[in-house]
Amino acid sequence: MRDLEKKISAADFWSNGEDTEKVLKKRKLLQSGIESWETQHNALEDNVILFELAVQEQDEKTAAEVEESLKHIEQGIHGLELHHMLQQEEDQGSAIVDIHSGAGGTESQDWASMLFRMYLRWGEKRGFVTEIIDTLPGDEAGLKSVTFTMAGKYAYGFLKAEIGVHRLVRISPFDASRRRHTSFASVFVYPDVEDDINIEINEADLRVDTYRSSGAGGQHVNKTDSAVRITHIPTGIVVQCQNERSQHKNRAMALKVLKARLYELQLKEKNEKMEEVHATKKEIAWGSQIRSYIMQPYRMVKDHRTNLEVGNVDAVMDGEIQEFMYTYLMGQGTRVCEQ
Repeated sequence: MRDLEKKISAADFWSNGEDTEKVLKKRKLLQSGIESWETQHNALEDNVILFELAVQEQDEKTAAEVEESLKHIEQGIHGLELHHMLQQEEDQGSAIVDIHSGAGGTESQDWASMLFRMYLRWGEKRGFVTEIIDTLPGDEAGLKSVTFTMAGKYAYGFLKAEIGVHRLVRISPFDASRRRHTSFASVFVYPDVEDDINIEINEADLRVDTYRSSGAGGQHVNKTDSAVRITHIPTGIVVQCQNERSQHKNRAMALKVLKARLYELQLKEKNEKMEEVHATKKEIAWGSQIRSYIMQPYRMVKDHRTNLEVGNVDAVMDGEIQEFMYTYLMGQGTRVCEQ
């Protein structure tokens, strides 16, 4: 913090353009962290005093209030610990999420749509803003794939904990014999690149195809070639968008996703930890799952990376996945600190 203050106090600081903005942004982030720590520290000191008074006066009501307050302080400290682990620049920003159905046909396509809803609910509860970029409906139900953005502070930092294959076990609603089925879907997450991050894209390296949208949208859909698919020839990355009404807007959104994918490749080259992230992108089938959601014969959600188990499946599917994220990210942070 002292080094930042020295930079800001320098005579030529305000003439450095983009560097000035980055330094101010970093200072604001550090100040926010310091203020959050001071808030918890002051609350803890106040509770110590209250507890001592409660003991002296044998005041059970005040003692109960102190106990309840300590629970909130503990939650706040856990939050500070987690945010301390999310120190990469990309962690603090928004995210682009891809969900793809895997082995299991209609079952897995329905499972992909269930995961999509789970992340939407998780985002809603945190005030994040979601925008659908592209969807490919299932043959009978659900989704073959969906791409969407999740805008909010630390959205990528949290959601990167979800990268991998998710497994569902349940009695199939599509099976007349009521047999138990196992379904798979994969979740990939990329940092949503901010405008101040320079990712050069050469137009000569792009192949742009237009086609007619296939999703819902009223009379406009299927009457104009508004959907856009962009292939980045050097890397083979393919992105597409059909959610907007105009071809121009779809192209802009597809380029945004491409920029995020290229930035993610850049991070992979610069940061060896990204190799661990991509190691989870295995075949979307048995044996490669990071988490299992069991609905029959018993009800449980288990994360295979941390061994965390939660019995309330309905709450998890309604977006209560923060505990899974927290446990995984804290474990990752501990390993980084030990190296």
